[in-house]
Amino acid sequence: MEETRLKEHVLSLLIHSIHLFTLLACITTETYIFINKHHPIHHLIPLLFILIFSSFLSKPSRVYLVDFSCLKPSSSLRVSSAILLEHLSMIEGFDKESLSFLSKVISSSGLGEETHFPPSLYYLPPRTDHKNCIQEAHMLFFPILHDLFSKTRISPQDIDILILNCSGFCSTPSLSSIIVNHFAMRDDVKTFNLSGMGCSASVISIDIARTLLQLNHGSYAVIVSTEIISTGWYSGKDQRKLLLNCFFRSGSAAALLTNKKGEKNLKYKLLHLVRTQSSYDDNSYFSAMRKEDSEGITGFSIESNFLHAFKELLRSHVMVLGKIILPFRERVKYVIMVVVLQKSSKEHRSPVPEFRTAVKHFCLPASGIPVIKEMGKGLGLGEREVEAALMTFRRFGNQSSSSMWYQLAYLEGRQRIRKGEKVWQLGIGTGPKCNSVIWECMRVLKMEDVHKGPWG
Repeated sequence: MEETRLKEHVLSLLIHSIHLFTLLACITTETYIFINKHHPIHHLIPLLFILIFSSFLSKPSRVYLVDFSCLKPSSSLRVSSAILLEHLSMIEGFDKESLSFLSKVISSSGLGEETHFPPSLYYLPPRTDHKNCIQEAHMLFFPILHDLFSKTRISPQDIDILILNCSGFCSTPSLSSIIVNHFAMRDDVKTFNLSGMGCSASVISIDIARTLLQLNHGSYAVIVSTEIISTGWYSGKDQRKLLLNCFFRSGSAAALLTNKKGEKNLKYKLLHLVRTQSSYDDNSYFSAMRKEDSEGITGFSIESNFLHAFKELLRSHVMVLGKIILPFRERVKYVIMVVVLQKSSKEHRSPVPEFRTAVKHFCLPASGIPVIKEMGKGLGLGEREVEAALMTFRRFGNQSSSSMWYQLAYLEGRQRIRKGEKVWQLGIGTGPKCNSVIWECMRVLKMEDVHKGPWG
């Protein structure tokens, strides 16, 4: 640790020395030109040198994804549909109408028989107290971080930045402090704890890591994305709040990012990151939020205008993203289609840019099978493009912000991603917020590592 800090001080001193030397050289040159009364155009030489040098030094560092890990919960925590329905029937808080609704939703959800619940939800009644939430956090954090540090051969003491996002549960000390304590990280590690940011929070964490890495050269950043579902369990009768009991399951992911270009075995290069939200609009803002029901029981409520609000947000988001990532030819084609349809007297569905000309692979929000299919249709994607999202939901359920990493693991496990191909990770969450990150693959996953992931 002391050796690392010494290197950082030496590097900082070297950079400051270069800045000082450049300034003195320019002042000396300018003085020489002035004293010797050279042609005025010669005064541009030191100015041009300063501009070129400043541009070189101020260029933000590239950010890379070294590797990531996803939790594969213990098989003892698997919850089949039959077991879940039987368990729900024994919880006193649910009446016949609630049980009928839960049964209908779960039976038609398309969830597989190998999703996982935390131990706290197997009790009668479910234990949603602080102690059990902390125990769930330990179960979610430690295995994936041990795995990440092991396969990247990076020590926890080498981490400069730690960012954790968990929407529904916030402890004191913070969840990020739990990780720092467990792994005995450095006393100067920069930690951040995001709560209440919804299912799109993983991209927000990447954005924070990118900003900090561009300001701190030669650094490592770890992102942990998860959801502690014990605290989100709802035992009331409001059907708008019962949906999360049906779809949300245990899951977590950790990713290691760096700005060290010389780092060996870098997996992906971060190309673009776009964030939009519609919290300014009341209809969108109140479409999904955590609040109490008429009996004072807290739960996450999904309103009837939820899908419409998120559909409109997604439409505006892809318009912004399209301007950045789509090839010029595709953008021209899209503008022409819009103009032609606007002048047409007939009603037509809004044209969709062909995003497959810019991106090869897609990781969509795993919110539910109908939502995934509708989203894929709206983006003009085929079955192959939405396969990762569908398979993730069937196998693991809705894991909130970590779902997009399980999808990336699925694509890697199927050996679909080739060097140079681009991946689009899309997150949509409460607020509402819609966030996207575009990666470019720098290497292909090794065959011997495929079985080690969550799909192995």
